[in-house]
Order: sequence, then C-alpha cells, then structure tokens
Amino acid sequence: MLGFSVFLNENWTEAKEAYVNDMADAGFEGVFTSLHIPEDNGTSYWDRLQPLLAIVQKRRLKLVADISGDALRQIGFSLHDPEAIIASGFSGLRLDDGIGMQTAAGLSHHMIIGLNASTLTENDYAQLVEYGADFNHMIAWHNYYPKPETGLDESWFSARNAWLKAKKFRVAAFAPGDRDLRLPLFETLPTLECHRQQNPFASFLALQQRYDVDDVYIGDPGISQWVYEQFNAYMHRGRLLLHTAAHWPEARAYLDGDHSNRLDVSRDVVRSDGSRSKNAYDTIPPENTVLRCLGSITIDNHLYQRYKGELQITRRELPQDRKVNVIGHILENDLALIDYIQSGTLFTMQSPV
Repeated sequence: MLGFSVFLNENWTEAKEAYVNDMADAGFEGVFTSLHIPEDNGTSYWDRLQPLLAIVQKRRLKLVADISGDALRQIGFSLHDPEAIIASGFSGLRLDDGIGMQTAAGLSHHMIIGLNASTLTENDYAQLVEYGADFNHMIAWHNYYPKPETGLDESWFSARNAWLKAKKFRVAAFAPGDRDLRLPLFETLPTLECHRQQNPFASFLALQQRYDVDDVYIGDPGISQWVYEQFNAYMHRGRLLLHTAAHWPEARAYLDGDHSNRLDVSRDVVRSDGSRSKNAYDTIPPENTVLRCLGSITIDNHLYQRYKGELQITRRELPQDRKVNVIGHILENDLALIDYIQSGTLFTMQSPV
C-alpha cells in the first residue's frame, strides 16, 4: 500500500484538505499521523484532528496514528474501547514501545496495529503468538529519521525485513518528501539514510522492489508536482515517468511519449521496443556523436544500418560511437529511476512542466 503523512502541529487549512484530496486522486490509500501530544495541547489536537477524520472517511482512506496511551486519553479515547476508535475514523494505531504485547495482540482483532520494526524481539513475537494476535492486522513499522546520518543502514534493513517477513509481519517504512519538509530540521524524513533528499518516487520503488516493504508512506507532509505526476502515472497507468531534456527541439519528437523496454534486458542500455520500425523511414545522419553519460538518450544513425532509429537510454557511461547520436538526457532528479526499467517495463518520457 502507498500512503502519505499529515501532521497536526498547526491548524487545519484548505491547503491540507486539497493535499489529501490530491493524494487520494493519485492512488494513495493510507494516511499516517502522529498523536504524540504535548500535555497542554490536547484540545488543539482534537480540533485539528476532526477535519482529518472527516476527510479520510469521505475518501475511504486508512488512517493510522502513532500514539501513546496518554495521547489517546487526551483526545477522549481509550485502548480498552477499540470500537470507539474505529468508529471515529481511525483504521489503526502504531503503538508506543511502552504498550505491552498483550494489549497489542488484543487490539489486533479490531484494527491495524503497528509495532516498532526496529525493536521487536523474538520474545515479543512469542508473546504475540501466545496472546493470539491476528497477524493479518499486524504491521512491523519502521521509523523515519529527521536527523541526518541517523537513517538506517541498507544491509541491516534488508536483514531485519527478512526476519520480520519470516514471522509473517507486513512491513512498513517511509520515503522522504521533497516539498513542505517537516520542521525543525527540514532534512526530509526517510527510513533509510541513503534515501535522504532523494526523489521520493525513486525511494518508493527501492523500498518495494529491493527491500520487500509492503507499505510505503511519504514521511514529509508534501511532495512536488514533479513527483506527484510520477506517482500518478505509476498508480493509474503502470508507467515510470522520466523527465527529460532534448539537446535540440527536433529531438523531442523521438523522446516524448510512451515507450517500453524490450523483454530481453540489456546490461548497458534501455532499448525502446519498436523504435527501429517506428523510425525506419526517418533520415538520421550522424550528429552529436559524443561520450554517452549515464542517462543519455540516444538514437542510432544511418551508419548503424539495420539498427538505424533505435532509441536507447544509457545505464552507465559509454564511449563515443560515430553510429550513435546523443539527442537528450534524463534529468538528474530522475536518474535513479533507470535502475527500475527492467523486462517489459512501461515508461513515459516528457519535459518537466
């Protein structure tokens, strides 16, 4: 599942309302919020929570709140009355480490229950089994890390997720945002340190495809229009959207539009399937036959004979070839997406709006 975060440290606004609606329109299904409430601020949080509860119910989104027992009490709920929590619009709770496994197991029969993925132990798992937890509703949920250099190590993360999956947990983690970054550090909110300041869509693909994460949430409270378009294209059309620059205006006719990679995956390049036949009757003389950097977009000129017209994206730096014209490049923010173009992958190239 794909989700996003909404924080309640400030009053509800029309902009927040529009953001939730836009994300739902793009195909996001989950919402994460935090209810770690200052002792003197319970009333303000309740007032801010009301419109969030209303819109998630209206848009049929699944709202999970990071909570402690005291936080629930401040807004009038109790862990002993899960039906009231569900009725208000919550789909689940991510529990503070101080809440015991017996309570978590009992709640799992009523709602989604998230537990800290980094701190779960064999003993915790044994207790959940002993107390009859419903593992269909249990999620091992990794933290986000606001402070630079504190995000998780990829190798440790992979090993941890393998252990969690062996215990039948769903796994959730955070990708960073790239707009309206969360205070006070504004350094993005990723789970993995390697994803800090990275394109959120690329981080999402990595978490799902490389690290076996089931549920990916955007940690920060905003994404750019650039990234929004990428999620929208992926969720609704099954396509990777790559933003490109053409090296001269006429080249846009080759770049822009829908493509698919060949089923037989090449090591060095992405090969746009069918491009040779599509461009077979074009006159393509040698032009700009320069060094091909990572992310270069190329077309084979007439010196390549029967390969003339083949459109490619380079996966690594390749040498100059007088038979290959470099006609454009993938913009830097999207270079990480090239790794996810595999057998038959559908992708679209366009200039940024």
